[in-house]
Amino acid sequence: MAFNLAISEGVLHAIESFGVKRCMFESNVPVDKVSLSYAVLWNTFKKMVADFDEEKTGLFYGTAARVYRL
Repeated sequence: MAFNLAISEGVLHAIESFGVKRCMFESNVPVDKVSLSYAVLWNTFKKMVADFDEEKTGLFYGTAARVYRL
């Protein structure tokens, strides 16, 4: 739980500092599989922004779609 809390504070600070339009969630799978599973990683991301509303779309899809022109 401490790991998630430490990561969460940093991520939320970055989102607050840069704004949703300049932030996105990503993973480094399969390299990250050494530390934690894909499901745990993405569930942690979702829990970090559980209180966000429209911003979730930007963080999980919208920013990447815009930046990478998907």
